[in-house]
Amino acid sequence: MLLFLLFLLAAGEAAAAAAATTLTATPAKLTQSDREITIRWSGLPDPDGLDYVGIYSPPTSSDRDFLGYLFLNGSATWRTGAGELTLPRLPNLRAPYQFRLFRWPAREYSYHHIDHDGNPLPHGRHRVAASGEVAFDSPSRPDQVHLSFADGVDEMRVMFVCGDGGRRVVRYGPAKEEGEGWKEVAAEVRTYEQKHMCDSPANSSVGWRDPGFVFDGLMKGLEPGRRYFYKVGSNSSGWSDTYSFISRDNEANETIAFLFGDMGTYIPYNTYVRTQDESLSTVKWILHDIQALGDKPAFISHIGDISYARGYAWVWDHFFNQIEPIAANTPYHVCIGNHEYDWPLQPWKPWWATGIYGTDGGGECGIPYSVKFRMPGNSFVPTGNGAPDTRNLYYSFDSGVVHFVYMSTETNFVQGSDQYNFIKADLEKVNRSRTPFIVFQGHRPMYTSSNEARDFAHRQQMLQNLEPLLVTYKVTLALWGHVHRYERFCPMKNFQCVNMSSSFVYPGAPVHLVIGMGGQDYQPFWQPRKDHPDVPVYPQPERSMYRGGEFGYTKLVATKEKLTLTYIGNHDGQVHDMVEIFSGQVSNNNGVPEVIDDTKLSTGVSTKLKIPVFSLEIVGSVMFALVLGFSLGFLIRRKKEAAQWTPVKNEET
Repeated sequence: MLLFLLFLLAAGEAAAAAAATTLTATPAKLTQSDREITIRWSGLPDPDGLDYVGIYSPPTSSDRDFLGYLFLNGSATWRTGAGELTLPRLPNLRAPYQFRLFRWPAREYSYHHIDHDGNPLPHGRHRVAASGEVAFDSPSRPDQVHLSFADGVDEMRVMFVCGDGGRRVVRYGPAKEEGEGWKEVAAEVRTYEQKHMCDSPANSSVGWRDPGFVFDGLMKGLEPGRRYFYKVGSNSSGWSDTYSFISRDNEANETIAFLFGDMGTYIPYNTYVRTQDESLSTVKWILHDIQALGDKPAFISHIGDISYARGYAWVWDHFFNQIEPIAANTPYHVCIGNHEYDWPLQPWKPWWATGIYGTDGGGECGIPYSVKFRMPGNSFVPTGNGAPDTRNLYYSFDSGVVHFVYMSTETNFVQGSDQYNFIKADLEKVNRSRTPFIVFQGHRPMYTSSNEARDFAHRQQMLQNLEPLLVTYKVTLALWGHVHRYERFCPMKNFQCVNMSSSFVYPGAPVHLVIGMGGQDYQPFWQPRKDHPDVPVYPQPERSMYRGGEFGYTKLVATKEKLTLTYIGNHDGQVHDMVEIFSGQVSNNNGVPEVIDDTKLSTGVSTKLKIPVFSLEIVGSVMFALVLGFSLGFLIRRKKEAAQWTPVKNEET
């Protein structure tokens, strides 16, 4: 009886404490101009360093099913039992947010309920206070706008998300202000349901959130290389901002692209999975570069491991909000990675793939990726569980002087498969006089010197089945992600270098690069040697020309004569590595390409051109001056190149 009375007394005191504690979140209505949410609390007795605020949407979510949380000790005044925290504007999840304050006694840690890094997660047992709802003033307004190329060279696709499936349109035209010359096209709409997810957490109450409705509009009849303006939405449900883009011009004599893998998402609170703060810097620097281009067209290529949602649906919303500043104005292209697709019962799992294809997709089995993006072509595989097909697997397009090919390393690519047949047929028909360069892209690398032992059998299959195609059809670059570092190899076939320079005429094999340094902060080591404590990391092999651990991206600039790929670091915006590949073509005054031979300059570049014959009347003294001037210029150039080119280097520390 005494124990029961003590229990009632303690419960009463806890209730009184809870009643005295207040929690507010402002503003209650988020308008377009509101850039942050402020959370304030007061009257919290005996504050503890593990007290936290949980973030919820929709407000009907159970205490255990939070989106994320913030510790109160992030406020300078938390020890007084009062304080405030601020959050950047959160994405529109098509439902209001609510914030709840909890106590979390250290004795209630549970290592059965942990986050991606193995840290205990809050259990939501001791709620003290709850805020009012924070809602969006226009919950059905279009959001998450992003562009991509379509099948037609005179087309541009735009996709966006709304809170309902009502009619939406795309309005577009060549003038900045809507009016004469603008057209309107209806957008198709798709969505997916919790039952379509293949495994947890994607199909559980913890990970699932309503994805809204994904709209897909196709702008047609675009003149090549021209700036167009557009907006999406409807009069009844609201319009997006007005964005612009440069239409595709396949006859252009210059190609510009920004390429990377494994970028992920920044999220301003703790959640179930590790998120990628560095991804913000990648977007920032690419936006800076795009703005500097002015009216030059460009596109973006993100080769797998896109948002790292891993089955937690709202991470996708954060991701699309994060990339909208670049993707709403510049076509954004993707290929599928293990964190979009892999799940235990995936349809293609050959005998050699044991231990390779696992649960990395968090039960999404490619569905969010397939619905939220739409790439050119019509590649797909059935999920095998009645869910919508997995799409955006392999495709290609021309952009200026480069032919780009994308593959799926997560689905069947061996000889005889649909994907293999597509790649072979596609490479066979490339017009090398129009597009002298071919850039091939996929997620898991064919070559890497990192410690990726799990993927060894996968790489062997790629070498056996795909490398012969890349060599036979003279692919210029092969770009890969998955390893969260940058590494450039020499031009390779069968592990043999065919050129060791950083500037050369295409030598008969592609240059392989790993460009998975877009933002994911887990960085695997280079191949370790546990039996060599003095040199624990295997020395950089000769075929690896440059290895770097700094986050960043690559920038491709190509003309008919030369393709240049540079590795740009996020921390300084500077070039850390560069490779130049000459096509062996030059354009004469008539715009018709000529072939040049393989005589090399000191840089290793084949540049023997047709040189005008000097008049026989040129006196010997003038000839001597010219030769002397050329020699001095050659020496100065060599000195500059020696200062410019980064030697083979290992940045591992």
